[in-house]
Amino acid sequence: MMTKSRFLSINFLIFIGTVLGIITGISNVPFLFNAADAISKIIINLLSLISIPMIFLSIISTISGMQNLDEIKLLGKAVLKYTILTTVIAAAIGLLLFILINPAQSGLGLRGIMEITGETQGYLTVVLNMFPSNFVKTFNDGNVMGVVFIALGLSLSILALPTKNKDILHDFFSSLFAAILQITTVLIYAMPVAVWAFIALFVHNIQGHNWNNLQSLGLYVITIIAANLIQGFIVLPILLMFKGISPIKAFRGMSQALTVAFFSRSSGATLPITLQNAQHNLGISPRVAKFTLPLCSTINMNACAAFILITVLFIGTINGVVFTWTDMVMWVFIATIAAIGNAGVPMGCYFLSSALLVAMNIPINILVVILPIYAFIDMIETAINVWSDSVVALVVDKELK
Repeated sequence: MMTKSRFLSINFLIFIGTVLGIITGISNVPFLFNAADAISKIIINLLSLISIPMIFLSIISTISGMQNLDEIKLLGKAVLKYTILTTVIAAAIGLLLFILINPAQSGLGLRGIMEITGETQGYLTVVLNMFPSNFVKTFNDGNVMGVVFIALGLSLSILALPTKNKDILHDFFSSLFAAILQITTVLIYAMPVAVWAFIALFVHNIQGHNWNNLQSLGLYVITIIAANLIQGFIVLPILLMFKGISPIKAFRGMSQALTVAFFSRSSGATLPITLQNAQHNLGISPRVAKFTLPLCSTINMNACAAFILITVLFIGTINGVVFTWTDMVMWVFIATIAAIGNAGVPMGCYFLSSALLVAMNIPINILVVILPIYAFIDMIETAINVWSDSVVALVVDKELK
């Protein structure tokens, strides 16, 4: 377990890494950029390497240790309740800000941009991926929903076994999970260097962009960021305070995971750090953390719901689609469902929004204008999603104690 002094020292080193990253990003030293690029790729690869096994093992080690299905139902209902609640609120905030700010009012000038090319994944594919036909391929493809389905199925099967066999398998998977957690401890100590690399690349990449001074696009970005900030710093803290939990203490405890989420842009890849912070810094019980956080990393996407709703309404309005009040309310629920079905990977919300627009026969050419700034939007969204996961885990843990 990480001591408080070590936790504070690592946070201080992360701050130093942030400052050095900004300085490096502004400079023009090819060697440093190459080093930062290599380090960032190594960190992402390592996080990706353990994220899928961690989801699989955390679910199995948790459920297989439960005494009966009633305990699973209790946890599952609580997680689903707060996931839907926070995601609907996020989408509703996005709608309210879209109406108030009205970013599409001067957006006709955004037409005529080059069309984006690329595949989008339809909902039929998403549903089919939840029922994989090949065990190994599911892991190789990083099919998160498929992995969750396999883990749940195997866990329930283990519960049905005689006590002796059940205990053996539970100990086996729990030991594997403990070994994976040891890797996350090493990664946490590497975070200051990783933050330096991520920030250096980010600062370097945003320099030299020819940003068009488009009022509508600027308002669109402001709308999305404002929706995320309201969700992260007002709605979620209110939920914590309503349950008698200190938002400041919770935020501090999850600071490492939120930093990794911000720069990695993947809630799935951040999961190892999220689990470590939740259990060691916030004191969330392993039973709740190992069940709630892996599940939330795939279904609890507050920021994604706001992004989908605002993006669809923005691009649809610019292309002449008239959304009635009924349509807008309907899109709150569509965005919620879409966000819950979104995988926690970089740019997942972006391509999901693209798929929804294509399904509505709305041109997605304007999305290419958003690409240069989406990286920053995605950083904020991922951090908010991980923060929401942590809040749900805290609330569920408090509720079940």
